Amino acid sequence: MELTETHTLPVAHQQTWDALNDTDILRACIPGCESIDPDGENAYLVALSAAVGPVKARFKGRMQLTDIDAPRTYTIVFEGQGGAAGFAKGNAQVVLEADGDAATKLSYTANAQVGGKLAQIGSRLVDGAARKIAGEFFRRFSAQLSGDNSAGPAHGDAVTPAATEAASAATQPESNETADGTSDGDTKKGKKSWTAWISKS
Repeated sequence: MELTETHTLPVAHQQTWDALNDTDILRACIPGCESIDPDGENAYLVALSAAVGPVKARFKGRMQLTDIDAPRTYTIVFEGQGGAAGFAKGNAQVVLEADGDAATKLSYTANAQVGGKLAQIGSRLVDGAARKIAGEFFRRFSAQLSGDNSAGPAHGDAVTPAATEAASAATQPESNETADGTSDGDTKKGKKSWTAWISKS
């Protein structure tokens, strides 16, 4: 699967970069995201719930930031397991360009492979779900950056109710522990922005 898109965001270049490297903002904007926790230099453990067609699961994975050229570009290398639902792995190159003084053009190209039940339901459903999740992310991300925190999940989103909880940063139920087994309260205490980790590299 390959996904290429460009979005224009209503904020300045540096502010967009900083927001993309803020784990609290990303956790609130990624549909179904439960946790994003540091796991070494420029690496993070991620837990999220999602539905692709008839397949619903809670995925745990890891992503690594490589080829970092702040504040212009980086590449995300990711892999995740969803139990019986299958797995996903791949990479995404993200590029930011200033579009005047108060807007930024964000472009990305993502390549991914899926296995298990995800591969069995067909590439059309997988591609469609990926585009829908990406579209919802940028809708929430733009709202966060423009100060409109009222944006919630769009009707009919292909994500579980955990997306609503993640968007409001509510405490997850006990069954939704973070990827490393810590509670959500412990996660918040350990939050660090990607920018802080990137600066160490």
